[in-house]
Amino acid sequence: MEKALKEKLERVVELVNNVMVNPDIEIEYCIPEVETTAETCDVSGDPYIHLKYNANGTHIMEQNIPLKHHYINKTAEDLANLVTFYIEQFVEQIDSVENGAQ
Repeated sequence: MEKALKEKLERVVELVNNVMVNPDIEIEYCIPEVETTAETCDVSGDPYIHLKYNANGTHIMEQNIPLKHHYINKTAEDLANLVTFYIEQFVEQIDSVENGAQ
């Protein structure tokens, strides 16, 4: 991985960690050479962020956010904002299904 991309992705991880403080969400990074926190990362494709959301304390919902090439071209701040947006959407979708549409 080129140095500039590695630094950008390290910054994305830092920014996402600073913003996401929901105790019901577990964020695992599967970004080789930058941050790999999941035991079962699939490193054969694009790097990704794996989410686990404890829905109402009854079960865990999971989703991956792939960091595709067209996302990687964004600034670290824009990419972190996009990841944060996807996390918020994921939580809202689950809460809507679990609690009924508001």
